[in-house]
Amino acid sequence: MGAEPYYYFVKYQPDVEAALQELREREFEAGRYNPVQPFLEFPIRDDSPAPGAQHGSIYEAVEAAQEDGTRSILDIDGVAEEPDFGVAAPLSTEALEQYFGTVHPTKEMVGKLKFLPSIQRGHCIYIIVFEGERPSELFFAGYSFD
Repeated sequence: MGAEPYYYFVKYQPDVEAALQELREREFEAGRYNPVQPFLEFPIRDDSPAPGAQHGSIYEAVEAAQEDGTRSILDIDGVAEEPDFGVAAPLSTEALEQYFGTVHPTKEMVGKLKFLPSIQRGHCIYIIVFEGERPSELFFAGYSFD
């Protein structure tokens, strides 16, 4: 089986780690992770299926998913400056310029997902999304391990 992509837009906040942890908790509580929902349909919307958490904690959900991973943001533990397994790292300035022609991409630009194939399995990136000159959202995207 191939790796599965996932991605989320969340309201901007300067503390990317806090935004990530809030997103993880939201998706865990909604039950939007493997093995509860083996394959999620992205983007997540207000009407996306949300059967509720089926495990006692995010850690238990990750353990239950085994080597397949949760195929969701639950596989990402924290934020780091450089890409690595299990962390969300910023998309580099060079990559922002390459994919968007600017370091201040809009939601429309990011939503085209042109950069998605460049993300390695088990890795996650984040992008600050702009509306005019102001940050408006954070975008997290990655690929599952399987």
